[in-house]
Amino acid sequence: MKNRKSAVSILAAAVLAAACASAPVTTPTLDQARADFVSANNNPQVSTYAPLEFKQASEALDQANQAAARRESLEDIDRLAYVAKQRIATAQEVAKGKAAEADIADASRQRDQVRLEARTAEAERAKREAEAAQAQAQQAQAQAASAQAQADAANQQNAALAQRAAQLEALLVDLHAVKTERGYVVTIGDVLFATDQATLNPNGMSTLRKLADVMTQNPDRTVLVEGFTDSTGSSTHNQELSQRRANAVATALGSMGVARDRISMKAYGEAFPVASNDTASNRQLNRRVEIVLSNEGAQIPPRAAMR
Repeated sequence: MKNRKSAVSILAAAVLAAACASAPVTTPTLDQARADFVSANNNPQVSTYAPLEFKQASEALDQANQAAARRESLEDIDRLAYVAKQRIATAQEVAKGKAAEADIADASRQRDQVRLEARTAEAERAKREAEAAQAQAQQAQAQAASAQAQADAANQQNAALAQRAAQLEALLVDLHAVKTERGYVVTIGDVLFATDQATLNPNGMSTLRKLADVMTQNPDRTVLVEGFTDSTGSSTHNQELSQRRANAVATALGSMGVARDRISMKAYGEAFPVASNDTASNRQLNRRVEIVLSNEGAQIPPRAAMR
């Protein structure tokens, strides 16, 4: 409840500051930070599992709002708003992680209860069988122990195989990766960046976190980050934008624990379009970053030249 009151106070302060100024000062980053704050404040998991992180986010947003009220430079406002956005995102991720841990713990307790009940029932049945025929019960116990040992051995072998297969399955399902001769290709579309910018939005960062987890589980794989744009604008601008977006993705992966020597980058600008540039939707498809995850223990072949 305190967090919700704090959110109302912060947004009210922002509105009051805008009303008091002859020309309200704000930036897209500050607007997005405010929207992210409202979303986090409306998420009960945040107040339950990340109260400290949310308090820090609230304080950071308050600093950005105060800077806007004082009509400080847009650069300073943007810097403070960016810090607020990051802290809000941190609070949401911490809440999400702790909520997942709580779910896992609850599921574990339920499994333990089921196992306890199963063991109790089995013990009672064994006792009844032993009372009727002790010799027969001993033989049954020996057979059960042997079968359990064989099942455990089979389960361990199957688990190892299933784990390796699950990693690739998760990559295909969660990241919508496409298997190619060069490796798995994960596409970071234009909608995961700020418009005409190289800043990843929360959905883009979430996608990269999944890829970082895959790389952690597969240390013998590397990635090649390739940036592309549509044909709108000058070739120089497009080349620079594709470079900055590829660099943003590589930097984000590095911040998530992926060693930089496992990450390569290449910017192609408006080259290698995946669709014609005749419509807005097609141009959006061409504005992308493709992340190539190498095949196991192999290098990533260079992109084939356009024909």
